[in-house]
Amino acid sequence: MSDVRARGFERRTTVPAALAILARRTAPLDAETVPIEQAAGRVAAADVRARIAVPHFARSMMDGYAVVAEATLGASPYHPQPHQIIGTARPGRPAQLAGPVEPGQAVNITTGAPMPAGADAVVMVERTEPMSATRDGAGAVAVTAPVSPGKHVGTIGEDIESGSVVIAKGRRIRPQDAGVAASAGIGALEMVRRPLVRIMITGDELLAPGQLPTGPHIVDSNSLVLAALIDRDGGVVETIDRTPDDPAAVRESMTTGTADVVLVSGGSSVGPEDHAPVILAEVGQVAVHGVAMRPASPAGFGFIPDGASRERIVFLLPGNPVSCLCAYEFFAGPTIRTLGGRSRHWPHLRRHVRAASKLVSVLGRTDYMRVILSDDGVHPLMTSGASILSSTTRADGAIIVPDEHEGHAAGELVEVLLYGDQEP
Repeated sequence: MSDVRARGFERRTTVPAALAILARRTAPLDAETVPIEQAAGRVAAADVRARIAVPHFARSMMDGYAVVAEATLGASPYHPQPHQIIGTARPGRPAQLAGPVEPGQAVNITTGAPMPAGADAVVMVERTEPMSATRDGAGAVAVTAPVSPGKHVGTIGEDIESGSVVIAKGRRIRPQDAGVAASAGIGALEMVRRPLVRIMITGDELLAPGQLPTGPHIVDSNSLVLAALIDRDGGVVETIDRTPDDPAAVRESMTTGTADVVLVSGGSSVGPEDHAPVILAEVGQVAVHGVAMRPASPAGFGFIPDGASRERIVFLLPGNPVSCLCAYEFFAGPTIRTLGGRSRHWPHLRRHVRAASKLVSVLGRTDYMRVILSDDGVHPLMTSGASILSSTTRADGAIIVPDEHEGHAAGELVEVLLYGDQEP
């Protein structure tokens, strides 16, 4: 790679070409065993099969009496069928009986309790009349409506069959998925490992968040934005390094540690203190530096050998806040999601709205336009500087104009990526 400092970019890679390189060189990470309590939000590395049937015993679906269905034939309010109560069954406490339930006998039972042997139906309590009873639940009850075999009985495996796939490989685990897996006797799952991400914030002028800026110093906001985006995309922040504009410090931060991905914020352009691209070329490979896009044209990425078959992926993100956000969304975000087993697609909810005015772009350049939604359609945000981070809070979302388009005419239907709203 040629040193572009103080000279500028001779050419820029198109966004589709840069994305194609990343797609070819990234794949989900290896699997790791994760306790069921920590599975939600992770991606299954293999099919998960039920260890048992759910339910694994026949159970009552109503409060009432477990009976032999045949003995209730002809029952009505005018011809009640008397049944001797021989016991009780409650959830977790099966009926303690001398033998199977026989015709003319009944077990007082509540929803979820195991069906006693011999009984094949449950009569709802509303379809019975008390005849006599004792303090221990014995006595008799009159059945006033017939039931068919299996009525109000949950059968073995009616929810999940033993050995069936309850979570397919590649599925992102939702809370209800974890609940189903737990009900099927699963205590741990094989999940795609979450990628470890190091955030490198470079610049002598930067202060940590929470400090009051004075003199020539400004507060680092990019680390907060990047950390939240990494969490959204399923990654784990390994460290946040605030690195001075010193080649040795940049090299150490870029090459040490166990991170799968390094995000370098700042120091990636063509200034004399922009050391990151040169150091990346020395310790590994710069695959792309300079992209035909607006904002974030100085963005880039490369790879550092990290073991026999692994590569550490390093993203060169501009220091200007909006450019940093834009470069992350286009390149780092899809890569982190891929490493963690998720979809490369942007996770934003989308809305199709008509352009209220002309949206201008340039052939050969991909544009990331911040926009505002109103009753008459979508408008470009007037403040468009790459250093104006507050523009992303005033905007409702963004429109991506591909490099083969010159923009959108007024009245044309456009797709808006909504800020703050994500696909599940």
